Formats: sequence, C-alpha cells, structure tokens
Amino acid sequence: MKESDDLDLALFDASDYLDNEETIAEYLSAALENPDGDAFLIAVRDVAKARGIANVAEKAGLGRESLYKTLQPGAKPRFETVRRLLAALGVRLDVAPIEERAG
Repeated sequence: MKESDDLDLALFDASDYLDNEETIAEYLSAALENPDGDAFLIAVRDVAKARGIANVAEKAGLGRESLYKTLQPGAKPRFETVRRLLAALGVRLDVAPIEERAG
C-alpha cells in the first residue's frame, strides 16, 4: 500500500463551487472551449447537481433518470434537450465570431 493511500482526501466535486451566476457562466463557457464533447455535458451535469437534479429535471420537462442518462459521457442529446436544460439552468448560449490570430 502506498503512503498516499493512507491520506484522507476528499474527491473534488465542481458542483460544490458553482454557487453564483458568474461562476456558472464561466465554467460552462470554458467547457464549451474544450475539444472533448463530453466536457460540456459533464459541466452541465455539475451545474445541474449544484442547482438540484430533481429541480432542473422538472424545469426541463425531463425525469431524473432521463436527465442522468442525457448527461452521461458519450450521450448524444438532441439540441432541443440541451436548449431546455440550459434554460432550466438559467443560462443561454451566445454566438460570437472567432477572432483571427495574428500570424
């Protein structure tokens, strides 16, 4: 057994820190920039957990189990479902032009 196995460390849970609108918006924006498509679903799941899964599911018109399945890595939710989830979380997606980089 490694010495680090004896340490009593709590696992990191992002939802513990998603306690205001600005933090949530920044967190979701950063997840959208990640090339891994699952990063955004995981971020939405973290925000839903911070807001209360049952509450978010109800606002989005989904069952709790359906919400969990929708936000699993590898899931391919429909755009309409994502839009309803974001509305239930009180956020929206914005589109902006990509700034060209000086070469």
